Amino acid sequence: MGHDRIMKTEFASYAADPELSRGRLHDEGKGAVRGPRNAFQRDRDRIIHSMAFRRLRYKTQVFIAPESDHFRVRLTHSLEVAQIGRTIARVLQLNEDLTEALCLAHDLGHPPFGHIGENILKQALKDAGGFDHNAHSLRILTHLESPYPRWSGLNLTWEMQEGLAKHNGPIRHPNWALSAVDDAFPLELTSWPSLEAQVAALSDDIAYDNHDLDDGLRAGLIDLEEVIAQPLIAPTWQAVKTRYPDLTGKKLIAELIREQIGRMVNDSLDETRRRIAFFKPEHLTDIRQMPQAMVGFSDEMTKNERLFKKFMYQKLYHHPRLLPIAERASYVISRLVALYKDNPQLLPEDWQENWPDNEVDRQRHIVDYVAGMTDHYALKRYHQDIGAFDLV
Repeated sequence: MGHDRIMKTEFASYAADPELSRGRLHDEGKGAVRGPRNAFQRDRDRIIHSMAFRRLRYKTQVFIAPESDHFRVRLTHSLEVAQIGRTIARVLQLNEDLTEALCLAHDLGHPPFGHIGENILKQALKDAGGFDHNAHSLRILTHLESPYPRWSGLNLTWEMQEGLAKHNGPIRHPNWALSAVDDAFPLELTSWPSLEAQVAALSDDIAYDNHDLDDGLRAGLIDLEEVIAQPLIAPTWQAVKTRYPDLTGKKLIAELIREQIGRMVNDSLDETRRRIAFFKPEHLTDIRQMPQAMVGFSDEMTKNERLFKKFMYQKLYHHPRLLPIAERASYVISRLVALYKDNPQLLPEDWQENWPDNEVDRQRHIVDYVAGMTDHYALKRYHQDIGAFDLV
């Protein structure tokens, strides 16, 4: 289809426009130095300069606290999502800056040890509203990350906050953290988000399907013969082998991953254009009132991608070699939460200074602290505050 060769310089009428932004919760005043950046570019830069973004360098993607520089972490994953997102946004004439900012910020709320850590924190807050990494991303950006003198949070645009809240679709039952953000700056949670947010969500799927596969093969945890039998992968494998019949080893795998990403991107472009042509949105307000997402895969790709996710959970994410490490990581997080609940004096000084008055907020305060840890820092605090524990 040659989609990647199409260069667009004008926005579609339904793209997010920084000149039409609904603004920020806090008035930043006329005296602040702005420079040439538009509102969404400033959002992106605030994300990049945040401590939460830097901490992604040592947060789990697939492998816990990986020692090898060749395996992905949350930071490299987020950069790869942004690269895919910008490509799709450009071809569809959407706003690349907002798309990039959403891609870079989408995983900020992940605790140490990925979904393993999240499951423990959900349990820790079962009587205090629960824990969800998507909602926690917004809690970080509106409350916990606080570098400015006159307000908490990064004071991101409404469109940025809306996109982070709803990038996976409308929300009927927000948890306490998202409800607090929505109460302060109503995000119209039951409507669809911008196409830029929908692109960010799909780009996340494309990135982790392919890059987790790459890491799994590199680590020797997945059998290549089983991979190429998957309906999502089989056509790509045949195309690559036909084009490079003598190619073997790492270069063959690298070509397979590149080709698969291209196929999924092109499929999403074709399907999104088909939906737009059918529903004929004219403005961003039309996108929000649509009966379904406008950005997505074809029916066949959707079916095969779901089958592939199931395969990856069975063969990689729940691999027998990873489960003992996952169990020990779960133990570290649960013990840290319990420790700080009983001994809040062990929290850093600034966290002690903001110790809440009631029990529910105290539980959330402890989880905020633990969720912000990197894999490495969680292990360090465990060694320091509880005692020696060997994760290896």
